[in-house]
Amino acid sequence: MAPRDPGLPAAVDPLPQAAATHRYTRPRSGSAALVLIDVQRDTYAEDGALPVEGTREAIPAMARLAQAFRARGSPIVHVVRLYRPDGSNVELVRREAIERGARMLAPGSAGSQIAPELLPNAVTLDHQLLLAGGFQQIGPREHVMYKPRWGAFYQTKLESYLRENSCDTVVFGGCNFPNCPRASIYEASERDFRILVVSDAVSGLDDRGIEECRRIGVSVCELSATLHWLAGGPRASTNVDDAAQGPG
Repeated sequence: MAPRDPGLPAAVDPLPQAAATHRYTRPRSGSAALVLIDVQRDTYAEDGALPVEGTREAIPAMARLAQAFRARGSPIVHVVRLYRPDGSNVELVRREAIERGARMLAPGSAGSQIAPELLPNAVTLDHQLLLAGGFQQIGPREHVMYKPRWGAFYQTKLESYLRENSCDTVVFGGCNFPNCPRASIYEASERDFRILVVSDAVSGLDDRGIEECRRIGVSVCELSATLHWLAGGPRASTNVDDAAQGPG
């Protein structure tokens, strides 16, 4: 294992690459966007149609992340999944259940709505706009978008949105790491984004998942260190190292 980089905060383990390559993967807070995935009532409520263990408990950390990004004026994207009742846009593994009448993440339903703690104000999803591929604006630099499969970049305009907003770093939180967050993280890596996963703001993330992330150059950090990183130094030059130095 490579020796610990003294510039990294204690909450962030060293990446597996040689230290010289950190400059390609180290997240930059000044050009970061927050992407929160599938935090919808059906996935976090006890009576939801598709409850995922740990999602309810991770919402406070996600909410603090959203507040921090709003305070900075940095982009936030809430990614949602919507299942048409006829099953036409549903992953194959769930399609038959939807065709037989299962109702989950249904457009316009209460179960499809985003956890209110994550939002800047009361928001009702415009499912027609979202299903058509549009971005629903809910704040100055805050939007909701729909994804048709596991990954947030698959057949969506997310990459274009990030490039247009001069973002080279994506900070991830959300629901059920093994499925949609994991797929989205790999898609972001394939597009050469710098990536930070906030470990206590993602449900379903275990030691194996953390190791998988680090092996592809993804930084994994707890909320406290992430907030410290976001608060430190000038926006144009802030990166993960600044979390160890405090605000500038």
